[in-house]
Parts: sequence; C-alpha cells; structure tokens
Amino acid sequence: MTLLLIVLFVLLLAMGAPVAVGLGLSSAVVIVVYDLPVAVLAQRAVNALDSTPLLAVPLFIFAATLLSTTGITNHLMELMRLLVGRIRGGLAQVNILVSLVFSGISGAALADIGALGKIQMDMMVDQGYTKRYAAGITVASATIGPIFPPSIPLIIFAAAAEISAVKLLLAGAVPALIITAVQMIQVAIQARVQKLPRDDVKPTFRTLARSVVVSTPALIAPIILVGGLMSGYFGPTEVGGVTVAYAILIGIFIYRELTWKRFVAAAVETVESTANILFIVASAALFAWVLTIDGVPAAAGEWLLGISDNPLVLLIILNVLLLIVGMFLESIAAILIIAPIVAPAMIAAGVDPIQLGVVFVLNLMIGLLTPPVGMSLYVMSIVAKMPFHEVVRGTAPFYIPLFLSLALVTLFPLLSTWLPDLFIN
Repeated sequence: MTLLLIVLFVLLLAMGAPVAVGLGLSSAVVIVVYDLPVAVLAQRAVNALDSTPLLAVPLFIFAATLLSTTGITNHLMELMRLLVGRIRGGLAQVNILVSLVFSGISGAALADIGALGKIQMDMMVDQGYTKRYAAGITVASATIGPIFPPSIPLIIFAAAAEISAVKLLLAGAVPALIITAVQMIQVAIQARVQKLPRDDVKPTFRTLARSVVVSTPALIAPIILVGGLMSGYFGPTEVGGVTVAYAILIGIFIYRELTWKRFVAAAVETVESTANILFIVASAALFAWVLTIDGVPAAAGEWLLGISDNPLVLLIILNVLLLIVGMFLESIAAILIIAPIVAPAMIAAGVDPIQLGVVFVLNLMIGLLTPPVGMSLYVMSIVAKMPFHEVVRGTAPFYIPLFLSLALVTLFPLLSTWLPDLFIN
C-alpha cells in the first residue's frame, strides 16, 4: 500500500501536478484500490482543518499583507540604513535586520522575499553589490521569518505533532536571533575580505529621529505579538486577531495609506494564500492516514529506536533525513507527512518536543534554499529576474551560517526550550 502511494505521488509530481494534488490524488487512488472507506476522503480532510491553532494562519497572513500595504517595509529599510548603512557592507546588514523585524509580522519566508526582495535587490545593486550577492543575502535572511514568532510553519508543526503552539512559537525567538547574529558576523567578515561597499546615506540627528518616530508603529508590531504570547493572555489565534486589528488601525489613522481598495486586495490575497496552505493540510492528512493504517509510523518508530535511543543521535539522523526531503518536497507538506510519523518515536526517546519542532522547521526552511525544489530560490529568481542557477550560486555561501545555526539548535536544547519554560509553566 505504502509503495503504491509513494510511487503515485512521485509520478504526479514528475508530471507537474501541484504538491497538494499529488498528495490527495495518490491517497484517493490507494483508498479506492484497496477498497478502503471512500468516506474517509471527506472525513479526514475536514478533521485536519478543524483545528484551533490553524485559525492563526489566515490571521497572520492578513496582518502581514495589511502592514505591507502601508509602506512599512520602506520605513523599516530607511531606519536600518540610517543606523548601520554607513559601515562597510552596511546594506547587507540592513537586509538581515529588516528581515528580522519583518519576520515578526509575516511569519513566512516567501512573504519576506515577495515584500522585501525587489526593494533590497535594487538598492544593493545600485550601491555596487553584485546582483548574485544581493540575491543570496536576501534569500538567506528570509529564513528568519519562519522561525521568529509568528511562524506559520511552527503553527503547522504544533497542530501536526499535537504540542503547544504557544510554547513552540516562543521557542523560535532565540534560534531566530542566533541566525541573525551568525549571518551578520559572516557579512562583517565578507565586508572586510571582499571590500563590500558602504551605503551613501548621510544620517543626521534630525533624519534619524524622524525615521524612528515614523517606524515606531512597525517596530511595535512584533513586540505586541511576542509580548502577548509571553504574557499568557493570548494564544496564537488571539494574537493573530489583535495584530490584524493593530494593522488596520495604524494603516488608517497613522500611516493613512490603507484604503478600502487596498483592504479588499489584502483580503483577496489572504484568501488565496490560506486556501493554498489549507489545501496542502487537507491533502497531507489523507496521505498521512494511509501511511498510518499501513503501519508506517510504528515501523519508523521501531527503526529509529533500533538504531539508537540517544536523543542527540536521533536528532542528527532526523536532520539528515529532513535535509534530503527538503530538497524535493514543499515544507508544509513535509511537516504534515513526516511529523506524525517520527515525532512519537523521537519524544519517546527523550527528545524535547519543543526542541524537535524548532529543529524540524529550521531544517525544512533551509530546504527552501536547496535545489531542485527550493521555493525561495524560484521566488527570488522571479523577483530579481535572474537565472535560477545564478540565484543558487549567490545563496551558496550563506548555507554556512544556516547550517551552523541548525547545529547549535540541535546540540543545545536550552536554546529552544529556555524562553517558553521561563514564561509558560
């Protein structure tokens, strides 16, 4: 049963079918061929979507889209340029810092690239950076988005592995800051070795003060998100709703750029993005159900525990597996298929479920940067109008800080568990 399922899925992908269609159609064929209850198709799909944590997904997407329409990205870029632009390699550092702040709004790598990619690329190229380097740092810094709260992939993992979404969202904060710091250190070294250019911005006290005032509403948004989660007053869904309300208020009354037309356009974009994600969620639930009734999770658990019962060894094995999977499978689909299979065995062996979620998601976010199916690479290729292989070459040096960050999160559980344990009992 499992062999037929995987063969059909791979064939559908090879024929160009979307991942969600491949997951759902291959599952449906296996259910019919093996005379399983056809009613499962609707039942499992609906049950997969009947999840409170998943309500946060459209809310965070809507909030990010609304905030993007207010010109927040331009305000953040201007502020970061004034702060660090004059150092050598300053615009590359600005790229990373803006991605960090915007990640506290968007929660998704592709959203960061779509909202910031062209702006950052054009600015860096105009200042003397090569197009390849600009594309590489833009793609690499966007991986901060799915790790720092609010993180859509972390919410999806929490739903799939049936663990606390609030704890998992908080757990992403420290690893995201580590990624940011390591990337900035690498850029600082590259700036000295490669003689990267300085920004031509000329900060004055007046321009800096004005930029701080204008950018403050944008900078407060991530504080509201993280603060709400830490306080315990809000869950992921409530925080998403508060962020949407905040985005509407500052868009109308402070920046005064959120018109009815833009509001509707943001709503339409949110519906489209949410539909794509939830289509994958429903289809992956069918796929995972077929694997489950064929005994794959139990067999995988026995196999993993048969290799070792050492949590670190199991995490290393999982990292290798996910790095391979991430090269070929879309990240949300990979989470929904693999997490229910391996999570029980990993947790039984002593791996902290919160650390597991962070390692899992960070690994698959690196997969967004690895060919042949690196979605971030394809989006950057479209945004920058560059050949795919040139984007890959530009991104290659930035695998170093990402893999180093993954190694640190894998080796030291406290990097993931310290913050949620501090604020949530």
